[in-house]
Amino acid sequence: MAVLDRLLNAVVRYGPLTVIDSRGRPHSYGMGVGALRPVTVRIVDRATEWALLRRPSLAMGEAYMDGRLRIEQGDTRALLDLVAYNFRWDADGGAAPSLWRPWRLLAGFDSLNRRARSRRNVAHHYDLSDRLYDLFLDADRQYSCAYFVEPEVGLERAQYDKKAHIAAKLDLKPGQRVLDIGCGWGGMALYLNKVADVDVLGITLSKEQLQVARRRAVAAGVADRVRFDLIDYRDVAGTFDRIVSVGMFEHVGPPHYRAFFHKCRSLLATDGVMLLHTIGRADGPTATDPWVAKYIFPGGRVPALSEIAPALEHERLWLTDLEVLRLHYARTLDHWYDRVQAARREIETLYDARFFRMWEYYLAGAAAAFRYEAHVVFQLQLARRQEAVALTRDYVGRAERRLRAEEGRRPSDRSEIGVEAGELRGDLVLREE
Repeated sequence: MAVLDRLLNAVVRYGPLTVIDSRGRPHSYGMGVGALRPVTVRIVDRATEWALLRRPSLAMGEAYMDGRLRIEQGDTRALLDLVAYNFRWDADGGAAPSLWRPWRLLAGFDSLNRRARSRRNVAHHYDLSDRLYDLFLDADRQYSCAYFVEPEVGLERAQYDKKAHIAAKLDLKPGQRVLDIGCGWGGMALYLNKVADVDVLGITLSKEQLQVARRRAVAAGVADRVRFDLIDYRDVAGTFDRIVSVGMFEHVGPPHYRAFFHKCRSLLATDGVMLLHTIGRADGPTATDPWVAKYIFPGGRVPALSEIAPALEHERLWLTDLEVLRLHYARTLDHWYDRVQAARREIETLYDARFFRMWEYYLAGAAAAFRYEAHVVFQLQLARRQEAVALTRDYVGRAERRLRAEEGRRPSDRSEIGVEAGELRGDLVLREE
Protein backbone atom coordinates (compact mmCIF):
# COMPACT_ATOMS: atom_id res chain seq x y z
CA MET A 1 0.00 0.00 0.00
CA ALA A 2 2.97 2.32 0.47
CA VAL A 3 3.49 2.89 -3.26
CA LEU A 4 -0.24 3.28 -3.87
CA ASP A 5 -0.39 5.71 -0.95
CA ARG A 6 2.27 7.91 -2.57
CA LEU A 7 0.42 7.85 -5.89
CA LEU A 8 -2.90 8.82 -4.28
CA ASN A 9 -1.22 11.61 -2.33
CA ALA A 10 0.13 13.02 -5.61
CA VAL A 11 -3.10 12.71 -7.58
CA VAL A 12 -5.98 13.29 -5.16
CA ARG A 13 -5.85 16.96 -4.24
CA TYR A 14 -9.57 17.38 -3.70
CA GLY A 15 -11.91 15.16 -1.70
CA PRO A 16 -12.02 14.18 0.96
CA LEU A 17 -11.26 10.56 0.09
CA THR A 18 -10.55 7.89 2.69
CA VAL A 19 -9.09 4.57 1.57
CA ILE A 20 -9.08 1.64 4.00
CA ASP A 21 -6.32 -0.69 2.85
CA SER A 22 -6.29 -4.49 2.90
CA ARG A 23 -4.89 -4.45 6.46
CA GLY A 24 -7.72 -2.27 7.72
CA ARG A 25 -5.67 0.95 8.00
CA PRO A 26 -7.35 4.20 6.86
CA HIS A 27 -5.55 6.74 4.62
CA SER A 28 -6.97 10.19 3.92
CA TYR A 29 -6.48 12.29 0.78
CA GLY A 30 -7.55 15.66 -0.58
CA MET A 31 -9.03 18.79 0.90
CA GLY A 32 -12.80 19.15 0.92
CA VAL A 33 -14.51 21.19 -1.80
CA GLY A 34 -18.18 22.09 -2.08
CA ALA A 35 -18.68 20.27 -5.39
CA LEU A 36 -17.76 16.90 -3.90
CA ARG A 37 -19.16 14.59 -1.22
CA PRO A 38 -16.87 12.71 1.20
CA VAL A 39 -16.10 9.18 0.04
CA THR A 40 -14.70 6.17 1.92
CA VAL A 41 -13.68 3.00 0.09
CA ARG A 42 -12.27 -0.29 1.34
CA ILE A 43 -9.78 -2.43 -0.62
CA VAL A 44 -10.29 -6.02 0.42
CA ASP A 45 -6.96 -7.64 -0.60
CA ARG A 46 -3.36 -6.85 -1.52
CA ALA A 47 -3.80 -8.18 -5.05
CA THR A 48 -6.27 -5.37 -5.74
CA GLU A 49 -3.82 -2.79 -4.39
CA TRP A 50 -1.16 -3.98 -6.83
CA ALA A 51 -3.66 -4.09 -9.69
CA LEU A 52 -4.62 -0.47 -9.00
CA LEU A 53 -0.97 0.49 -9.37
CA ARG A 54 -0.46 -1.35 -12.65
CA ARG A 55 -3.60 -0.27 -14.56
CA PRO A 56 -5.63 2.02 -12.30
CA SER A 57 -8.64 2.69 -14.53
CA LEU A 58 -9.23 -0.92 -15.58
CA ALA A 59 -8.46 -2.32 -12.14
CA MET A 60 -10.70 0.13 -10.31
CA GLY A 61 -13.71 -0.72 -12.45
CA GLU A 62 -13.12 -4.45 -12.23
CA ALA A 63 -12.54 -4.33 -8.48
CA TYR A 64 -15.81 -2.49 -7.97
CA MET A 65 -17.71 -4.93 -10.19
CA ASP A 66 -16.23 -7.91 -8.31
CA GLY A 67 -16.80 -6.46 -4.83
CA ARG A 68 -13.07 -6.18 -4.10
CA LEU A 69 -13.38 -2.38 -3.82
CA ARG A 70 -16.31 -1.46 -1.60
CA ILE A 71 -17.82 1.97 -1.02
CA GLU A 72 -18.54 2.50 2.68
CA GLN A 73 -19.36 6.22 2.57
CA GLY A 74 -20.96 7.89 -0.43
CA ASP A 75 -21.95 6.01 -3.58
CA THR A 76 -20.62 5.18 -7.03
CA ARG A 77 -21.48 8.61 -8.42
CA ALA A 78 -19.74 10.38 -5.52
CA LEU A 79 -16.60 8.27 -5.96
CA LEU A 80 -16.31 8.80 -9.72
CA ASP A 81 -17.16 12.51 -9.44
CA LEU A 82 -14.25 12.81 -7.00
CA VAL A 83 -11.88 11.00 -9.35
CA ALA A 84 -12.96 13.04 -12.38
CA TYR A 85 -12.76 16.33 -10.47
CA ASN A 86 -9.11 15.65 -9.69
CA PHE A 87 -8.42 14.95 -13.37
CA ARG A 88 -10.52 17.75 -14.84
CA TRP A 89 -9.11 19.05 -18.07
CA ASP A 90 -9.51 22.77 -17.41
CA ALA A 91 -7.63 22.65 -14.08
CA ASP A 92 -4.30 24.50 -13.83
CA GLY A 93 -1.28 22.43 -12.95
CA GLY A 94 -3.13 19.14 -12.50
CA ALA A 95 -1.55 15.71 -12.69
CA ALA A 96 -3.83 14.61 -15.50
CA PRO A 97 -1.75 15.54 -18.61
CA SER A 98 1.19 13.36 -17.56
CA LEU A 99 -1.14 10.42 -17.03
CA TRP A 100 -3.03 10.95 -20.29
CA ARG A 101 0.09 10.96 -22.47
CA PRO A 102 0.71 7.20 -22.53
CA TRP A 103 -2.89 6.58 -23.54
CA ARG A 104 -2.61 9.13 -26.36
CA LEU A 105 0.12 6.96 -27.87
CA LEU A 106 -2.35 4.06 -28.03
CA ALA A 107 -5.16 6.12 -29.57
CA GLY A 108 -6.66 4.47 -32.61
CA PHE A 109 -5.19 0.97 -32.22
CA ASP A 110 -8.49 -0.45 -30.94
CA SER A 111 -10.78 1.31 -33.41
CA LEU A 112 -10.33 -0.65 -36.63
CA ASN A 113 -14.03 -1.32 -37.05
CA ARG A 114 -14.42 -3.38 -40.17
CA ARG A 115 -17.83 -4.80 -41.03
CA ALA A 116 -17.70 -8.07 -39.04
CA ARG A 117 -16.15 -6.44 -35.99
CA SER A 118 -18.64 -3.57 -36.11
CA ARG A 119 -21.52 -6.06 -35.90
CA ARG A 120 -19.95 -7.85 -32.91
CA ASN A 121 -19.28 -4.58 -31.10
CA VAL A 122 -22.84 -3.34 -31.59
CA ALA A 123 -24.32 -6.64 -30.42
CA HIS A 124 -22.18 -6.53 -27.26
CA HIS A 125 -24.00 -3.44 -26.01
CA TYR A 126 -27.24 -2.95 -27.91
CA ASP A 127 -28.54 -6.52 -28.04
CA LEU A 128 -29.04 -6.68 -24.28
CA SER A 129 -32.50 -7.26 -22.80
CA ASP A 130 -35.23 -4.87 -23.97
CA ARG A 131 -36.36 -4.76 -20.38
CA LEU A 132 -33.05 -3.28 -19.23
CA TYR A 133 -33.42 -0.28 -21.54
CA ASP A 134 -37.08 0.16 -20.61
CA LEU A 135 -36.02 0.57 -16.99
CA PHE A 136 -33.87 3.67 -17.45
CA LEU A 137 -34.49 5.30 -20.84
CA ASP A 138 -37.36 7.61 -21.73
CA ALA A 139 -40.54 6.19 -23.30
CA ASP A 140 -39.14 6.73 -26.83
CA ARG A 141 -35.89 4.93 -25.96
CA GLN A 142 -33.63 7.80 -26.92
CA TYR A 143 -30.21 6.42 -25.96
CA SER A 144 -28.27 9.64 -26.55
CA CYS A 145 -27.80 13.09 -25.06
CA ALA A 146 -31.04 14.93 -24.27
CA TYR A 147 -31.42 18.69 -24.78
CA PHE A 148 -32.33 20.64 -21.67
CA VAL A 149 -33.89 23.90 -22.82
CA GLU A 150 -34.49 24.55 -19.12
CA PRO A 151 -32.44 22.76 -16.42
CA GLU A 152 -35.44 21.64 -14.40
CA VAL A 153 -37.32 19.83 -17.19
CA GLY A 154 -37.67 16.06 -16.96
CA LEU A 155 -36.01 13.45 -19.15
CA GLU A 156 -39.05 12.83 -21.35
CA ARG A 157 -39.37 16.50 -22.25
CA ALA A 158 -35.63 16.96 -22.77
CA GLN A 159 -35.46 14.01 -25.16
CA TYR A 160 -38.41 15.36 -27.13
CA ASP A 161 -36.68 18.74 -27.33
CA LYS A 162 -33.51 17.01 -28.60
CA LYS A 163 -35.45 15.55 -31.52
CA ALA A 164 -37.03 18.93 -32.28
CA HIS A 165 -33.61 20.61 -32.15
CA ILE A 166 -32.18 18.13 -34.66
CA ALA A 167 -35.22 18.25 -36.94
CA ALA A 168 -34.98 22.06 -37.05
CA LYS A 169 -31.35 21.89 -38.14
CA LEU A 170 -32.20 19.42 -40.90
CA ASP A 171 -34.51 22.03 -42.49
CA LEU A 172 -36.87 19.32 -43.72
CA LYS A 173 -39.38 19.61 -46.57
CA PRO A 174 -42.38 17.29 -47.16
CA GLY A 175 -41.63 14.31 -49.37
CA GLN A 176 -37.86 14.36 -48.88
CA ARG A 177 -35.87 11.15 -48.45
CA VAL A 178 -33.96 10.86 -45.17
CA LEU A 179 -31.29 8.36 -44.14
CA ASP A 180 -30.92 7.70 -40.40
CA ILE A 181 -27.50 6.10 -39.79
CA GLY A 182 -27.58 4.22 -36.50
CA CYS A 183 -31.34 4.46 -36.01
CA GLY A 184 -31.54 2.71 -32.64
CA TRP A 185 -35.07 1.64 -31.79
CA GLY A 186 -36.54 3.92 -34.46
CA GLY A 187 -37.61 6.94 -32.42
CA MET A 188 -35.87 9.62 -34.49
CA ALA A 189 -37.00 8.16 -37.84
CA LEU A 190 -40.62 7.92 -36.72
CA TYR A 191 -40.51 11.44 -35.27
CA LEU A 192 -39.14 12.98 -38.48
CA ASN A 193 -41.81 11.26 -40.55
CA LYS A 194 -44.55 12.47 -38.23
CA VAL A 195 -43.54 16.13 -37.92
CA ALA A 196 -42.14 16.74 -41.40
CA ASP A 197 -43.96 14.29 -43.73
CA VAL A 198 -40.70 12.74 -44.98
CA ASP A 199 -39.73 9.20 -45.99
CA VAL A 200 -37.02 7.66 -43.82
CA LEU A 201 -34.67 4.71 -44.10
CA GLY A 202 -33.19 3.80 -40.73
CA ILE A 203 -30.19 1.47 -40.61
CA THR A 204 -28.71 -0.41 -37.67
CA LEU A 205 -26.39 -3.34 -36.92
CA SER A 206 -28.44 -4.45 -33.91
CA LYS A 207 -30.93 -7.26 -34.58
CA GLU A 208 -32.82 -6.47 -31.37
CA GLN A 209 -33.19 -2.79 -32.24
CA LEU A 210 -34.26 -3.65 -35.79
CA GLN A 211 -37.13 -5.86 -34.59
CA VAL A 212 -38.46 -3.17 -32.26
CA ALA A 213 -38.12 -0.39 -34.86
CA ARG A 214 -40.01 -2.37 -37.48
CA ARG A 215 -42.81 -3.21 -35.05
CA ARG A 216 -43.12 0.45 -34.18
CA ALA A 217 -43.44 1.47 -37.84
CA VAL A 218 -46.16 -1.12 -38.38
CA ALA A 219 -48.03 -0.05 -35.24
CA ALA A 220 -47.89 3.59 -36.35
CA GLY A 221 -49.21 2.69 -39.80
CA VAL A 222 -46.18 4.15 -41.59
CA ALA A 223 -44.19 1.03 -42.52
CA ASP A 224 -44.46 2.04 -46.19
CA ARG A 225 -42.72 5.35 -45.47
CA VAL A 226 -40.43 4.54 -42.55
CA ARG A 227 -38.31 1.49 -43.28
CA PHE A 228 -35.58 -0.11 -41.22
CA ASP A 229 -32.77 -2.36 -42.44
CA LEU A 230 -29.97 -4.37 -40.86
CA ILE A 231 -27.12 -2.99 -42.95
CA ASP A 232 -23.71 -1.39 -42.56
CA TYR A 233 -23.59 2.26 -43.64
CA ARG A 234 -20.84 1.31 -46.11
CA ASP A 235 -23.32 -0.85 -48.02
CA VAL A 236 -26.18 1.66 -48.40
CA ALA A 237 -27.09 2.69 -51.96
CA GLY A 238 -29.20 5.54 -53.29
CA THR A 239 -29.51 9.30 -52.88
CA PHE A 240 -30.97 11.11 -49.88
CA ASP A 241 -32.04 14.71 -49.36
CA ARG A 242 -31.12 14.55 -45.70
CA ILE A 243 -28.87 12.35 -43.56
CA VAL A 244 -29.04 12.24 -39.77
CA SER A 245 -26.81 10.26 -37.46
CA VAL A 246 -27.19 10.41 -33.68
CA GLY A 247 -24.81 8.58 -31.34
CA MET A 248 -23.33 6.32 -34.00
CA PHE A 249 -20.14 8.12 -35.05
CA GLU A 250 -18.44 7.12 -31.77
CA HIS A 251 -18.38 3.56 -33.16
CA VAL A 252 -16.75 4.42 -36.50
CA GLY A 253 -13.13 4.84 -35.36
CA PRO A 254 -10.50 7.33 -36.63
CA PRO A 255 -9.09 4.98 -39.28
CA HIS A 256 -12.51 5.07 -40.96
CA TYR A 257 -13.44 8.77 -40.67
CA ARG A 258 -12.52 9.65 -44.25
CA ALA A 259 -14.37 6.59 -45.57
CA PHE A 260 -17.42 7.49 -43.47
CA PHE A 261 -17.65 11.03 -44.80
CA HIS A 262 -16.82 9.91 -48.33
CA LYS A 263 -19.77 7.52 -48.18
CA CYS A 264 -22.08 10.16 -46.69
CA ARG A 265 -21.13 12.63 -49.43
CA SER A 266 -21.86 10.05 -52.11
CA LEU A 267 -25.31 9.38 -50.59
CA LEU A 268 -26.20 13.04 -50.13
CA ALA A 269 -28.09 14.96 -52.83
CA THR A 270 -26.24 17.92 -54.31
CA ASP A 271 -28.38 20.34 -52.27
CA GLY A 272 -28.66 17.93 -49.33
CA VAL A 273 -27.98 18.51 -45.64
CA MET A 274 -26.52 16.18 -42.98
CA LEU A 275 -26.69 16.48 -39.20
CA LEU A 276 -24.10 14.54 -37.21
CA HIS A 277 -24.65 14.31 -33.45
CA THR A 278 -21.71 12.73 -31.64
CA ILE A 279 -19.94 12.70 -28.31
CA GLY A 280 -16.69 14.62 -28.66
CA ARG A 281 -13.51 15.47 -26.80
CA ALA A 282 -12.28 18.98 -26.08
CA ASP A 283 -8.79 17.75 -25.12
CA GLY A 284 -7.67 16.28 -28.41
CA PRO A 285 -7.23 12.69 -29.61
CA THR A 286 -7.16 10.21 -26.75
CA ALA A 287 -7.74 6.47 -26.53
CA THR A 288 -10.89 5.07 -24.96
CA ASP A 289 -10.75 4.34 -21.25
CA PRO A 290 -9.62 0.67 -21.01
CA TRP A 291 -12.46 -0.38 -18.68
CA VAL A 292 -15.08 1.17 -20.98
CA ALA A 293 -13.45 -0.43 -24.03
CA LYS A 294 -13.47 -3.87 -22.41
CA TYR A 295 -16.88 -3.95 -20.76
CA ILE A 296 -19.15 -1.31 -22.32
CA PHE A 297 -18.22 -0.13 -25.82
CA PRO A 298 -15.61 -2.38 -27.47
CA GLY A 299 -14.24 -0.63 -30.53
CA GLY A 300 -15.71 2.69 -29.43
CA ARG A 301 -13.74 5.91 -29.74
CA VAL A 302 -14.83 9.47 -28.94
CA PRO A 303 -13.52 11.88 -31.61
CA ALA A 304 -11.83 15.23 -31.23
CA LEU A 305 -12.62 18.02 -33.68
CA SER A 306 -9.01 17.89 -34.81
CA GLU A 307 -9.70 14.35 -36.05
CA ILE A 308 -13.01 15.14 -37.73
CA ALA A 309 -11.98 18.34 -39.54
CA PRO A 310 -9.30 16.81 -41.83
CA ALA A 311 -11.76 14.17 -43.03
CA LEU A 312 -14.36 16.84 -43.85
CA GLU A 313 -11.77 18.89 -45.69
CA HIS A 314 -10.55 15.93 -47.70
CA GLU A 315 -14.08 14.92 -48.69
CA ARG A 316 -15.05 18.51 -49.57
CA LEU A 317 -17.96 18.78 -47.17
CA TRP A 318 -19.02 22.21 -45.94
CA LEU A 319 -19.28 22.58 -42.17
CA THR A 320 -22.28 24.90 -42.28
CA ASP A 321 -22.98 24.90 -38.54
CA LEU A 322 -21.33 23.61 -35.38
CA GLU A 323 -22.85 23.54 -31.89
CA VAL A 324 -21.21 22.23 -28.73
CA LEU A 325 -23.62 20.92 -26.09
CA ARG A 326 -21.98 21.26 -22.68
CA LEU A 327 -23.30 19.47 -19.57
CA HIS A 328 -26.48 18.32 -21.32
CA TYR A 329 -25.20 14.76 -21.34
CA ALA A 330 -24.18 14.94 -17.67
CA ARG A 331 -27.80 15.81 -16.82
CA THR A 332 -29.08 13.04 -19.10
CA LEU A 333 -26.83 10.49 -17.43
CA ASP A 334 -27.90 11.67 -13.98
CA HIS A 335 -31.48 10.81 -14.91
CA TRP A 336 -30.43 7.39 -16.21
CA TYR A 337 -28.33 6.70 -13.11
CA ASP A 338 -31.20 7.56 -10.77
CA ARG A 339 -33.57 5.30 -12.70
CA VAL A 340 -31.07 2.43 -12.62
CA GLN A 341 -30.72 2.82 -8.86
CA ALA A 342 -34.50 2.73 -8.48
CA ALA A 343 -34.65 -0.45 -10.58
CA ARG A 344 -31.78 -2.28 -8.85
CA ARG A 345 -33.77 -5.38 -7.88
CA GLU A 346 -35.22 -5.78 -11.35
CA ILE A 347 -31.82 -5.41 -13.03
CA GLU A 348 -30.21 -7.91 -10.67
CA THR A 349 -33.06 -10.31 -11.47
CA LEU A 350 -32.49 -9.82 -15.22
CA TYR A 351 -28.74 -10.39 -14.88
CA ASP A 352 -26.98 -10.42 -11.49
CA ALA A 353 -25.43 -8.12 -8.87
CA ARG A 354 -22.12 -7.90 -10.76
CA PHE A 355 -23.88 -6.71 -13.92
CA PHE A 356 -25.77 -4.09 -11.90
CA ARG A 357 -22.51 -2.77 -10.43
CA MET A 358 -20.99 -2.66 -13.91
CA TRP A 359 -23.94 -0.72 -15.29
CA GLU A 360 -24.13 1.84 -12.48
CA TYR A 361 -20.34 2.30 -12.66
CA TYR A 362 -20.62 2.95 -16.41
CA LEU A 363 -23.36 5.57 -16.03
CA ALA A 364 -21.74 7.30 -13.05
CA GLY A 365 -18.36 7.41 -14.77
CA ALA A 366 -19.83 8.79 -17.97
CA ALA A 367 -21.69 11.53 -16.09
CA ALA A 368 -18.47 12.47 -14.30
CA ALA A 369 -16.60 12.65 -17.61
CA PHE A 370 -19.13 15.12 -19.02
CA ARG A 371 -19.29 17.13 -15.82
CA TYR A 372 -15.60 17.49 -15.00
CA GLU A 373 -13.47 16.14 -17.82
CA ALA A 374 -13.26 16.99 -21.51
CA HIS A 375 -16.36 15.26 -22.86
CA VAL A 376 -18.97 17.29 -24.77
CA VAL A 377 -21.44 16.67 -27.60
CA PHE A 378 -20.85 18.03 -31.09
CA GLN A 379 -23.67 18.72 -33.54
CA LEU A 380 -22.19 19.26 -37.00
CA GLN A 381 -24.36 20.40 -39.90
CA LEU A 382 -22.76 19.40 -43.19
CA ALA A 383 -23.56 20.05 -46.86
CA ARG A 384 -22.10 19.58 -50.33
CA ARG A 385 -22.98 23.17 -51.25
CA GLN A 386 -22.58 26.17 -48.97
CA GLU A 387 -25.95 27.59 -50.08
CA ALA A 388 -27.81 24.38 -49.07
CA VAL A 389 -29.12 26.13 -45.95
CA ALA A 390 -30.01 29.74 -45.14
CA LEU A 391 -27.14 32.10 -44.37
CA THR A 392 -28.42 32.90 -40.88
CA ARG A 393 -29.55 30.54 -38.12
CA ASP A 394 -32.98 32.17 -37.73
CA TYR A 395 -34.67 29.25 -39.49
CA VAL A 396 -33.48 26.85 -36.77
CA GLY A 397 -35.10 28.82 -33.98
CA ARG A 398 -38.35 29.30 -35.90
CA ALA A 399 -38.66 25.60 -36.75
CA GLU A 400 -37.77 24.52 -33.24
CA ARG A 401 -40.37 26.80 -31.65
CA ARG A 402 -43.01 25.51 -34.06
CA LEU A 403 -42.18 21.87 -33.36
CA ARG A 404 -42.26 22.38 -29.63
CA ALA A 405 -45.56 24.28 -29.83
CA GLU A 406 -47.13 21.55 -31.97
CA GLU A 407 -46.20 18.89 -29.48
CA GLY A 408 -49.49 19.44 -27.67
CA ARG A 409 -49.05 17.79 -24.32
CA ARG A 410 -45.78 18.35 -22.50
CA PRO A 411 -44.98 15.13 -20.58
CA SER A 412 -42.68 15.57 -17.59
CA ASP A 413 -42.42 11.94 -16.60
CA ARG A 414 -43.45 8.47 -17.76
CA SER A 415 -46.74 8.51 -15.94
CA GLU A 416 -47.99 11.18 -18.33
CA ILE A 417 -47.09 9.21 -21.46
CA GLY A 418 -50.20 7.70 -23.05
CA VAL A 419 -50.03 4.38 -24.85
CA GLU A 420 -51.68 3.76 -28.21
CA ALA A 421 -50.51 0.24 -29.00
CA GLY A 422 -49.80 -1.20 -25.56
CA GLU A 423 -47.76 -0.50 -22.50
CA LEU A 424 -44.09 0.27 -23.10
CA ARG A 425 -42.66 -2.76 -21.39
CA GLY A 426 -40.70 -5.81 -22.37
CA ASP A 427 -41.08 -6.64 -26.04
CA LEU A 428 -44.42 -4.94 -26.53
CA VAL A 429 -44.77 -2.23 -29.13
CA LEU A 430 -43.12 1.12 -28.53
CA ARG A 431 -45.00 4.09 -29.86
CA GLU A 432 -44.47 7.68 -30.87
CA GLU A 433 -45.80 10.60 -28.85
